[in-house]
Amino acid sequence: MVSAGERRARSTAELLAGSCAEITGGALRSVVLHGSLAAGGFRPGRSDIDVLAVVAGGLADDQAAALERAVRQADLGGAAGLDVHVVTAEVAGAPTRQPALELHVGRSAGPAAECEVERRTPAAPDLLTELSMARAHGIALRGADSREVIAPVPDAWVVDRGRHWLLTWRSLTGDTRHAAFMVLTACRIWRFAVEHVHCAKAQAAAWALDRDPSLSAVRQALQQYEHEPASPIDERALADLLDTVLDATTPATPSSPRAGDEPFAIQERRRQRPADPVEQQQGRGGGDTGQQ
Repeated sequence: MVSAGERRARSTAELLAGSCAEITGGALRSVVLHGSLAAGGFRPGRSDIDVLAVVAGGLADDQAAALERAVRQADLGGAAGLDVHVVTAEVAGAPTRQPALELHVGRSAGPAAECEVERRTPAAPDLLTELSMARAHGIALRGADSREVIAPVPDAWVVDRGRHWLLTWRSLTGDTRHAAFMVLTACRIWRFAVEHVHCAKAQAAAWALDRDPSLSAVRQALQQYEHEPASPIDERALADLLDTVLDATTPATPSSPRAGDEPFAIQERRRQRPADPVEQQQGRGGGDTGQQ
């Protein structure tokens, strides 16, 4: 059953797609809704509205300014934020490892209506994931179907970019503000590397716990994401998760296992990892995910 918050967010996306069509006119090839609002798992107050617009020939400065105003003025409809990416038809039709970004406007909820704006970025490697998700599960709100305008993005490129962030976050485990984001996104990277499936944060977390129930950081992140925003995430547990996902997503070589297979290093670390006091107290069995 679709919630009222999800219907409001979808209405916001439809209105924004209409604004994109009015602003870009005949240059518009497609406006694609993707992310959890398209693929499932949208949570009002937690999830963003994700939109990708594909245009021929790029945007004039006045068009970019008009799109930025449209994002700033949009009713978020209960969503946590609104992310709009604009790429040219040439970029979408032939992705590279460093695709060019025509415009990005990201807005968070709240009275301040904070916006992040990027304009004509010649190399935006994080755009690879946006293109991959939009092609896989995107819903065309205006124009052509996503698979008609977005060419396949090699999965290895998406995983490689994910590993870049895993390595970056390995030195940021004390960042409590973004700990849940790091945990849940790491789970998404892991599942994509194994199954080539894009999914929502909570779905990826449940998949990771089913694969390795000992990952306490995942349970803690889910608790924070779904129930208690002030719930803490243990720094050591976060580091363990990042190490696990880095090991599991290491590119395959003739002398190493396929990405996604549980390497010997994970088995050894699990045997050597100090027991979790909470798990000891609960006497948890191996199959319990520990979700509240």
